Amino acid sequence: MAKVKFATIWLAGCSGCHMSFLDLDEWLIDLAEKVDVVYSPVGCDLKQYPDDVDICLVEGAVANEENLELLLKVRHQTKTLISFGDCAVTANVPAMRNMLGSSEPVLKRCYLELGDVTPQVPKDPGIVPELLDRVCPVHEIVDVDIFLPGCPPSADRIKAAIAPLLEGKMPEW
Repeated sequence: MAKVKFATIWLAGCSGCHMSFLDLDEWLIDLAEKVDVVYSPVGCDLKQYPDDVDICLVEGAVANEENLELLLKVRHQTKTLISFGDCAVTANVPAMRNMLGSSEPVLKRCYLELGDVTPQVPKDPGIVPELLDRVCPVHEIVDVDIFLPGCPPSADRIKAAIAPLLEGKMPEW
């Protein structure tokens, strides 16, 4: 039996969901027997998101052009996309900047008002990904197959979402 192609990505968030994933402890050994981790910020250094991924956990909100580009690619190349944690599900803490109305006041506050030596907004490509005017939860950008809330979701909840998928079933809540 072929292994499930499994991936995780990290957008605008704190990585707490990935830390909770690591709390699966010994079940990670069982998981490793059933999946090939084909992309993840945890434990691998792959640069390109592959084609034909079976399951992807998406942590974090969509806050910048880089997040948006990766999420669109992931949705196109993934069969089952899981909105992983409250930042992905609701935009949560990253969306607090939405109260400022657009990206301009955020950049001004961060780089000019709080800048210490040479205050300036970075403009050169590749230094800071261009911010979107509004931080969005994942489902506002792409279709989501499973919502896995929590800040972070518990290891038990993560296992309850993933285990049935490995057997070709949808989780029951």
